[in-house]
Amino acid sequence: MSDPARPVRRALLFTPATRISAVPKGLASGVDCLCLDLEDAVPPDQKAAARPDAIGFLDGDPRKALRINGLRTRAGLEDLVALARAAPQGGMLLLPKVESAAEIAQADAVLGEAGARMALGALIESAAGLEEVFAIARATPRLEMLLFGAVDLAADLGLGPGEAPLAYARARVVHAGKGAGLQVLDVPELAFRDLDHVAARARSARDLGFTGKAAIHPSNVAPIQSAFTPSAAEIAEARAVVTAHAAAPSGLVVIDGRLIEAPVIRAMQARLEVAAAAGVL
Repeated sequence: MSDPARPVRRALLFTPATRISAVPKGLASGVDCLCLDLEDAVPPDQKAAARPDAIGFLDGDPRKALRINGLRTRAGLEDLVALARAAPQGGMLLLPKVESAAEIAQADAVLGEAGARMALGALIESAAGLEEVFAIARATPRLEMLLFGAVDLAADLGLGPGEAPLAYARARVVHAGKGAGLQVLDVPELAFRDLDHVAARARSARDLGFTGKAAIHPSNVAPIQSAFTPSAAEIAEARAVVTAHAAAPSGLVVIDGRLIEAPVIRAMQARLEVAAAAGVL
């Protein structure tokens, strides 16, 4: 079962840290998680100037996140030191280009020493990160989410276009994340103006085991979150399974002549938790 204390993140919307003025519009989209981006979205000569407002954005709201620069860079280390000084009491720190569990442990230790009550998320977007993803996923209880970085990973592996070449990588990240009890989000769609395409890719990601998907435009939030919200029929199915399990003295559940085993029961419980968080239960 998922951890009910963790915010549900069906969609994560990236906004450049240099565009603080866009934050109200991003939050107004109803997105589960709004993430200011200090990394790819900010030119090197603007990172230092953008840092204070980006850290100030983390005001304890669990719907907020900040992607800093990689911890193997000077900018990333400066970001982490500034975060430690501010010691935010909520939100999530998203680490890009993670390639080892040691990077997660480093951030965890610094935040812990500072008394910062922040969750961690990790972007898997290189061959090295994909190799170490199982260790990364279990590096610390502070880690709540993996995000699949398809564009950089495909470039690093020399893969061709389309979904098929990345099928193994996607499955490996989902396997590692789900095995560690984490949320696992798919890559944003670069063709963000085609909402039918965005919705279709979100449904495909859901079917592959992802729990959510990132976005780069507020218009993508609704179709993504809809794709990861249980339907009325799915909620009814989950309620029937959970109710039958609760009423079974032996724990053995049979519905319509079909044996329902423990992993399915846990999945149904998790489905109801998502539905409740989404306000559709």
